[in-house]
Amino acid sequence: MKSKTQGYVFVLLAITIFSLQDGISKHLASAYPPVFVTMIRYWAFAAFTVALACKMRGGLKQTARTKRPFLQVIRGLLLAAQVVVVINCFALIGLAHSQAIFSATPIVIALLSMPILGERVGWRRWTAIAAGLVGVLLILKPEGRFFDFKLLLAVFSCFLFAFYVIATRLVSRDDSAMTSFFYTGVVGGIGMTLIGPFYWTWMSGWDWGWMALVCMTSISSHYFLIRAYDMLDAAAVQPLTYLQLVYASIIGVVIYNERLSLSMIIGSVIVVAAGIFTMWREHVVARRSHPRPTSP
Repeated sequence: MKSKTQGYVFVLLAITIFSLQDGISKHLASAYPPVFVTMIRYWAFAAFTVALACKMRGGLKQTARTKRPFLQVIRGLLLAAQVVVVINCFALIGLAHSQAIFSATPIVIALLSMPILGERVGWRRWTAIAAGLVGVLLILKPEGRFFDFKLLLAVFSCFLFAFYVIATRLVSRDDSAMTSFFYTGVVGGIGMTLIGPFYWTWMSGWDWGWMALVCMTSISSHYFLIRAYDMLDAAAVQPLTYLQLVYASIIGVVIYNERLSLSMIIGSVIVVAAGIFTMWREHVVARRSHPRPTSP
């Protein structure tokens, strides 16, 4: 019981820090190229993954050993590209509106898992997926006479992250979670280093401080999330991640003077409810397919 309580504390810490990181990233992306901001952030993330790998049993060499090198590289590049798109969304669309659309990611994952992973989806999850898509349409609903095409950037981010999650599920059949985490940081760091220097921009003194804080939050949030997954099942962790939408709305409204429309609020509630139900059903189906062995 104590271990589970600590796990939930770690989840809340990770989500809170991720949200602070998003708020700072929006500020930086409003003044500097998102690719450049992502590159600096990934340098810290990559250094953290290498340091963590060195402390694991077998060291760096054992952690870096993978049976799916091509897919691991694809994973790392997908997530790095998604982070760039996300930071662009914060600057162009706003924190609250972006997170509202991002909350549809579990729905997209469920849709893509059928053709790619061959997963079967029953009527319950189909109903949740349909409800989630209705919620997304409400979030995307134009407030004026014209549709804001910038919102499609957030939808694109959902698909990028969905492909990343599906690739992660595929490599998890052969590689450990630590190996996948290592490649996420290192491949992303290398990829951003190849592109980021072309967008190099000298920051003002205070903004270097904000950038340093982004790097610190990147390391600490991932650390707390790792600790949370050590103590809790993914089914217990995932629903809590929707708190990021609440945090983003608070930060967006209070600090950045963003406005929440009624259709966005209603759509977000529908999408979050559908997403939580979809994840719960996936967990139930997985447990039925792979029941835990009973003790003699």
